[in-house]
Amino acid sequence: MDACCYAPLPHRLTGFHEQTAIIDEHGTHHSYARLALRSEEIACHLLKGRPDLEEARIAFLVSPGFNYVSVMLGIWKAGGIAVPLGLQYPPAELRYFLTDSDPEAIIVDRLFEKSVRELAREQQISCLSTGQLSSANQVTLPQINDERRAMILYTSGATSQPKGVVTTHRSIGAQVKCLVDAWEWRPEDYALHVLPLHHVHGIINVLSCALWVGAKCEMLPKFEPSRVCESILSGRITTFMAVPTIYVKLIAAWTNWDRNLQERFLESCKRVRLMVSGSAALPVKVAEKWKEISGHTLLERYGMTEIGMALSNPLHGSRRLGSVGSPLPGIEVRLTDEKGEIISEEGVPGEISVRGETVFKEYWRKSEITRNAFREGWFRTGDVALVEDGYYRILGRSSVDIIKTGGYKISALETEEVLLAHEDIRECAVVGVEDEEWGEKVSAVLVLRPGCRMDITELRKWAADRLVKYKIPSQLRVVKELPRNPMGKVRKPELRALFQTTCR
Repeated sequence: MDACCYAPLPHRLTGFHEQTAIIDEHGTHHSYARLALRSEEIACHLLKGRPDLEEARIAFLVSPGFNYVSVMLGIWKAGGIAVPLGLQYPPAELRYFLTDSDPEAIIVDRLFEKSVRELAREQQISCLSTGQLSSANQVTLPQINDERRAMILYTSGATSQPKGVVTTHRSIGAQVKCLVDAWEWRPEDYALHVLPLHHVHGIINVLSCALWVGAKCEMLPKFEPSRVCESILSGRITTFMAVPTIYVKLIAAWTNWDRNLQERFLESCKRVRLMVSGSAALPVKVAEKWKEISGHTLLERYGMTEIGMALSNPLHGSRRLGSVGSPLPGIEVRLTDEKGEIISEEGVPGEISVRGETVFKEYWRKSEITRNAFREGWFRTGDVALVEDGYYRILGRSSVDIIKTGGYKISALETEEVLLAHEDIRECAVVGVEDEEWGEKVSAVLVLRPGCRMDITELRKWAADRLVKYKIPSQLRVVKELPRNPMGKVRKPELRALFQTTCR
């Protein structure tokens, strides 16, 4: 990639003038020119006469829309590091993130001002409301080079305490440019945004890609099937990205529509050029049903907070269900065994390692953990995959989804995919539970369809014709819903606790 491609995102927006950038929940259109002006006002307010924030952290808890984007760009224009926080975080988690990132200020909108002010006072952090961010004194904004730290995003904490992932303007630019090229983003695009804005999926894959090319981005405050349906039926939408649970909920809503609305929806989906699924494994059954009702084969891809996106099914050409495709342009991907030896043979599982300009700079204030995350300049993702005909298939996270039982290593995701084919099972998660005899027992947690019942004997009998014996769960729990993080990933460590009592 050409170095000139990595100009910090705010610099990219100056040529789009009166084109619409953001459409908010009320349908109001906000231009790129207005976005530039508002973000400069915010930058001036944050600087308070200083020449440069010099990478001071500025946390923000702002609802999706024009204010969110203005705040993020304003922090960058002032030379600060943006720390976006999740809208659903409870006080204890907010306290952790604020303590860890040590920001000089937190910006909130009116929805969060009351709940955050006391926490900010406790942490001795300045709390600013978006309505107060204005400056009568225009100052000269600092020059921001692409090697500066730009953002701290926190990992989900599924396997350890959340870590602050630091990206530079250069790595953000590389992540965005990679997707703009691979998915052919263009100024005529109109993106529908329903994803959380404290994760790379929402910030980079949708919002930043749209802004990079001068496209429009309609931002909904939260996911609601009726609002998504309404937007798609309008015929405006060209790109839509979501997590598997969103597609599951849209399918459930579709079943309650009358035939006329279902046919209109199918027709409207033909105007959408790209639909993407990511952040969690997409069950084949869900992908097949979505194709039936929308006509789209969802594009599956693979990425994480530390690397942006690394693998993707093609925009044009064959998309393989259950696969996350091949390496994106400019990104190197390899598989290694437990000793770090490179695996070149197809069909042999190994840990995914990634190298390229999209990779993060460091874990915030965790130098030793950062060093251990790399091997010979390659970032070790902790995810296990294998290659089939050039397409990568994710087997799961080595510490969560790879179960070692009776001398075998099995993929929890593979067993989950088979179990989801049962007509009575709506959702499922498979975990390994520590056991003296087996090392780990394959254990399933199910969400059943209304009115259905199932015990372990029935499940094992059904699975016997579909899975080799050691991959079949030997323990079962039935729950009303699976615990998930904001991106739809199941919090598997919580499920193991369900098996700490004697199985029924």
